[in-house]
Amino acid sequence: MSEENNNQETTEVTNQEALEQVVSVNKGDTVTGTIVKIEDNQAYVSIGYKYDGIIPVRELSSVHVDSAADAVQVGQEVECKVVSINDDKESLVLSKRAIDSENAWETLEQRFEAGEVFEVTVSDVVKGGLVADVGARGFIPASMVERHFVEDFSDYKGRTLRVKVKELDRENNKVILSQKDVLEAEYEANKQSIMENLKEGQELTGTVQRLTQFGAFVDVGGVDGLVHVSEIAWTHVDKPADVLSEGDEVKVKVLRVDPEKGKISLSIKAAQPGPWESAADKFHTGDVVTGEVKRLVTFGAFVEIAPGVEGLVHISQISHKHIGTPQEVLEEGQTVTVKVLDVNPSEKRVSLSIKETEEAPAEEPKAPRENKSKAPKQEEINNPNVSLSNQGMNVTLGDLFGDKLSKFK
Repeated sequence: MSEENNNQETTEVTNQEALEQVVSVNKGDTVTGTIVKIEDNQAYVSIGYKYDGIIPVRELSSVHVDSAADAVQVGQEVECKVVSINDDKESLVLSKRAIDSENAWETLEQRFEAGEVFEVTVSDVVKGGLVADVGARGFIPASMVERHFVEDFSDYKGRTLRVKVKELDRENNKVILSQKDVLEAEYEANKQSIMENLKEGQELTGTVQRLTQFGAFVDVGGVDGLVHVSEIAWTHVDKPADVLSEGDEVKVKVLRVDPEKGKISLSIKAAQPGPWESAADKFHTGDVVTGEVKRLVTFGAFVEIAPGVEGLVHISQISHKHIGTPQEVLEEGQTVTVKVLDVNPSEKRVSLSIKETEEAPAEEPKAPRENKSKAPKQEEINNPNVSLSNQGMNVTLGDLFGDKLSKFK
């Protein structure tokens, strides 16, 4: 055999081997390949066929991606389904999403039945919640993301969350996930452990987690306890938000622990010195201070002379003049000056006086008494009914009848 014939046979064998190595591809087949090139709207895949296949961006992921690079990278091995093939045009269209979805549903069903916790990456933030690619489009409603309310989810994209399958509906391609369920379960387990070690009267440092109209929830080592609004401060608090903010670090005292109900009652004010504890050092008998009239009662007025310290001004100590009720001269909210008459911190009692801070009014001059020994007023002498006294008889007959006698001379 000539050398030329040998070379021809070798070439034919090589071409035949090459043809045999080219995979056979039909529509609907599942193939495995490697990403060899990425463009914005598609990725090229080598599957061992005579030309590369293309995965359009819409077929790369079960969730929306802006570009192919967001879903795959060069060198990555992928499993795809053949969507269409046209050798005349050397067009081989593949779908990674179709295979991911088929594989995902079986896995999702297993995880749903087992209550398995698994990780997902947030691929998008949409109205009402978050989206994650779990082979199918997984949706995490806003109410199922955290244990607490979240106003803005804009920084959640790209985050890794630990979730459970909450709801599954393959027919409608519906997958609902929840991170909140995972966090709640962990919280409850941790809560029971912590509550077993909490003791009434114990003082702890906690962090304000959230505020409500009726109080503040404070995290003490991984569990939340309630500080009722009446236990926030020694002074009256209308709303917790007036004196506290979320994230504040506060010292609290454990009031009650109820493991069965899972409730912890805390107090901020009980962990602080009470106003009456310092009253003995701050106020002394004879001190003159200012205060606010807090309450008016029939027997007097209660005046706050320090936050949480109220003293009684008895009605007899309100004014120098006699009053029937305190309301005649005082009103609630009025600022008054008072004198401390007595301090008794152990009984939480202070006696006060308003009138002792004021000068007593000058006494009014008394009306002169009538002189009962005064001689009676003399009657007029020409009164014919009154006898003339000796003094009154000094008048002579000549004085009385002189004019008439002169006619007889």
